[in-house]
Amino acid sequence: MMKIKFTKMQGCGNDYIYVNCSEEKIPQHKKEGLVRRLSDRHFGIGGDGVIFIHSSPKLSEEEADFEMEMYNADGSRSEMCGNGIRCVAKYVYDKGLTDKASLQIVSCGKVKPLELTVEKEKVVEVKVNMGRPVLQTREIPVISERDEAIAEKIEVAGQTYRMTCVSMGNPHAVVFMEDAEALRTFNIEEVGSHFEHHSRFPQRTNVEFVKVLDANTIQMRVWERGTGETLACGTGACAAVVAGVLNGLTQEEVTVKLLGGELKICWDRETKLVYMTGPAETVFDGEIEVEDI
Repeated sequence: MMKIKFTKMQGCGNDYIYVNCSEEKIPQHKKEGLVRRLSDRHFGIGGDGVIFIHSSPKLSEEEADFEMEMYNADGSRSEMCGNGIRCVAKYVYDKGLTDKASLQIVSCGKVKPLELTVEKEKVVEVKVNMGRPVLQTREIPVISERDEAIAEKIEVAGQTYRMTCVSMGNPHAVVFMEDAEALRTFNIEEVGSHFEHHSRFPQRTNVEFVKVLDANTIQMRVWERGTGETLACGTGACAAVVAGVLNGLTQEEVTVKLLGGELKICWDRETKLVYMTGPAETVFDGEIEVEDI
């Protein structure tokens, strides 16, 4: 047996287990199984997945301060997590790995700039430049006859939905719903799973079910690829706002109400960049015994 030190963190209830790879040496081929073990809410620590933090990655064109290596609860690798990257920023600052209030963190080769709000020497909020949304269907990817999938019909589990597809570094299908009560009682466990594994999504997909409350406020439930329904999804919130603008349903600055809290999303149409601002919190630090790896 060996012991692994970890930190449990959450952003709007989207909780992950964070491991500092400068201290914990975990073979790459062991990570998938370890992630499933640690993420289990009954026999492990419990979380929506595991995020491994690496220091000072060297990139071909630019340097980042830290690297985020993210895995879903089922052990599959994911490209980006908006709530997760905010927590990485809090981790490295609060743990004294950096004293910078402006950071660059890379995930799957994509660098994200972050601005930290610090109170009493602790990070309480993080603003992330999430980059430009990808709308081209072949790049998301989603199988479609059109270049962009905006309010496009899709048959899922015997029902017809209209989806708007966006990539924020990972694929999303956004579905707008007319009734808040219908959103609350929606059978996301069944429909979300069918969406995720639908044949039109070669790399599976995240799914956001959204009710527009007004032009600057939306309510959302999310089904995350490889995990299931979560209390929040940062990239999903960004995708939902982009979809809202494209469908003429919202303005560019929107408060996204999730099961676990609220995120502030802004799509700057001039620069085409999406900004996400939200909290990051540490739940607890710990140590767990696992089989030798």
